[in-house]
Amino acid sequence: MSSTFMVTGALGFIGSRLTEQLLDDGYDVIGVDCVTDAYDPAEKLARLEVLREHPHYRHSGADLADAPLDDLLSGVEVVYHLAGRAGVRDSFTSLAKYRHDNVQATQNLLSSVRRAPTVRRLVYASSSSVYGNADLPFDEEGPTNPLSPYGQSKLDAERLCLESNGDCVETLALRYFTVYGPGQRPDMGLRLFAEAAIERRPLKLFGDGTQSRDFTYVDDVVAATRRAADASVSGVAINVGGGSRITLLEVFEILGQLTGEQIRIDHESFARGDAMHTGASLERAQRLLNFRAEVDFARGYAAQVQWLRSRLSNTGSVA
Repeated sequence: MSSTFMVTGALGFIGSRLTEQLLDDGYDVIGVDCVTDAYDPAEKLARLEVLREHPHYRHSGADLADAPLDDLLSGVEVVYHLAGRAGVRDSFTSLAKYRHDNVQATQNLLSSVRRAPTVRRLVYASSSSVYGNADLPFDEEGPTNPLSPYGQSKLDAERLCLESNGDCVETLALRYFTVYGPGQRPDMGLRLFAEAAIERRPLKLFGDGTQSRDFTYVDDVVAATRRAADASVSGVAINVGGGSRITLLEVFEILGQLTGEQIRIDHESFARGDAMHTGASLERAQRLLNFRAEVDFARGYAAQVQWLRSRLSNTGSVA
């Protein structure tokens, strides 16, 4: 009998990729995703159509924050908790939604997991946003100082998970650093930049472009997430990053090369809640997960741009 996994946020950018890989490897997957109003649900619903064709996939549209989950967890061995409301800027005006989708949902899920006799581990998808403007590189033992309600909600949910370690279940938190690649959320910068370049529109840039990010390719993130299920340790947070930083100005240079377009930029003031720089210390990930990112930024972004071009040729729009 194959193992059964639960993936919350199974229709999202990372969750769908994880779900597909687990199914391809012969596992049974229970996907949970209530398809919120965070962004246009069309891409999620399209993924659901594909996943439902797989005989080993079962879907639930339960709202994790208040739905009974005990029956769904029956027979589940590992829970990958990737569900949540993402986005820094919207969190300042939608605080209640972020608390509901990130904190309350995690609390309710943990309560059910602790009662589930077959669940041995919960892997939580946290975020580099918990660090704020910390000293580089961001170290898991260093201070956390979120700059937004989103970052705070991720930190609060992470703490709930780690405090539950050993209470009938093992838990591990992975702090993802700016995940990108084909299928990226439509509100994320790298996708918006590429869409604008392909359609020969100016790119909207918040700030002067000197801010830098540790971009992490989605397949590398999925690899680390799967390894976390069988890690020899629990009860800790682990950074998952791409291994190098790149400024947004450097991103635009690469994007121009990939698209063959002259990049035009519309500058706006720095966005509230955005860190100036992010960069992961990966010593713990290498030691505990044997993780090292395999896809460099230029190659990963090329794959994302190609995916967007394919959407344009198939649908007439990259959006």
